[in-house]
Amino acid sequence: QLQASGGGLVQAGGSLRLSCAASGRTTSSVVMGWFRQAPGKQRDFVAAISWSAGSTYYADSVNGRFIISRDNAKNTVYLQMNSLRPEDTAVYYCAARYYGLGARTPAEYNYWGQGTQVTVSS
Repeated sequence: QLQASGGGLVQAGGSLRLSCAASGRTTSSVVMGWFRQAPGKQRDFVAAISWSAGSTYYADSVNGRFIISRDNAKNTVYLQMNSLRPEDTAVYYCAARYYGLGARTPAEYNYWGQGTQVTVSS
């Protein structure tokens, strides 16, 4: 089970950190990802991290602004979002799959948390 938190309202240029706590045992083969969905749009890939090695993968739109990380002891993945823009406004979801850091479509992820709303005002 995945539990996302940390969303909120922030001005453009500001920062937010999202958290995703995973309950149950996480194995070394797990890949954790973040997706986002704006109103009327499809759910898009944001970032992913491999649980064991900590290797990361980002969408071009957030590369250099967002940082995904994990705390193995807390079974938690974070998404540090910096230099936020109004177009980053969306519901953000965390998700998990086994293997395949390069997976970037929602259909490739097996487990989902509830979303957390991020709103960036201009």
